[in-house]
Amino acid sequence: MAGSHYVYMLRCGDGSLYTGYTNNLEDRLQKHREGKGAKYTRGRGPLVLEAWQCYDQKKEAMREEYRLKQLARTKKERWIAQRKEEAGEDSKEL
Repeated sequence: MAGSHYVYMLRCGDGSLYTGYTNNLEDRLQKHREGKGAKYTRGRGPLVLEAWQCYDQKKEAMREEYRLKQLARTKKERWIAQRKEEAGEDSKEL
């Protein structure tokens, strides 16, 4: 299924950033809201969806998730700013 792989970045209540992969963004965000998402995000709310990017292939999305996790915080913030600029959107609290 084309275009159904997502890399997303959440800002946690403590200011830290969480990067994840999913093939169903809405479902995954709901899991984070319920505290059933990633162990890292549990108890770190409120969570804010800062940015996301859609990919056609799982392999390229997973590769991008890994790459983003390796970046310094300033570069992650730049990635977020670029996504927001491209989409013309603001952050979305979960």
